[in-house]
Amino acid sequence: MSNFFLYLGMGLFTLVFLCLYRGVFGPGVLNRIAAISAIGTKTLVILLIMGFIYHRVDMFVDISMVYALLNFIGTIAAAKYLENGGEI
Repeated sequence: MSNFFLYLGMGLFTLVFLCLYRGVFGPGVLNRIAAISAIGTKTLVILLIMGFIYHRVDMFVDISMVYALLNFIGTIAAAKYLENGGEI
């Protein structure tokens, strides 16, 4: 079962690079924000998979919840900035 989680984590890590490409070369600012948010979500799942691999799910759940909160606040802050007419 540990090998399954390891391969699943490596697959998600590959998907992070695809989102990173969209974040760097995206056609617009909103696409880049969505890509960075998707990277944060995939990183959150990778952290939980690491918890299953190391048999310390309780510790990794706490870390991933803080990371999810920071990801959410960052996305909302960027959207609010762009809503008020800010430019990047």
